[in-house]
Amino acid sequence: MKTKLFLTVIILSLVSVLAFAGDPVKETEFKVFGNCGMCKTRIEKTLKIPEVKLAKWDKKSKMLKLAYLPGKISVDSLQQLLASVGHDTEKFKAADSVYANLPPCCLYRGGDSSH
Repeated sequence: MKTKLFLTVIILSLVSVLAFAGDPVKETEFKVFGNCGMCKTRIEKTLKIPEVKLAKWDKKSKMLKLAYLPGKISVDSLQQLLASVGHDTEKFKAADSVYANLPPCCLYRGGDSSH
């Protein structure tokens, strides 16, 4: 519990500092489907781009918290980027061919395309 509280304080502090460092930073969150630590690594690594200041995906809730520069990139673009590496989001579905190439532990769709 203390670790989560500490991480939340650090994240909020980082976002506050970044907000005054130039372009305004906006926070958002949305669902990104995945299963495991490999998914978490892939999702967060995909968003290690200059337009994203912070990306943290929670395996249990499937929620991605973001701090990004809205003047440089849109939430739709970020969701499309995640779909391009195999992770369905609230708005975009990964191509079946990309999804099928994920490691077996990362396959989250089950028998059909619902989550």
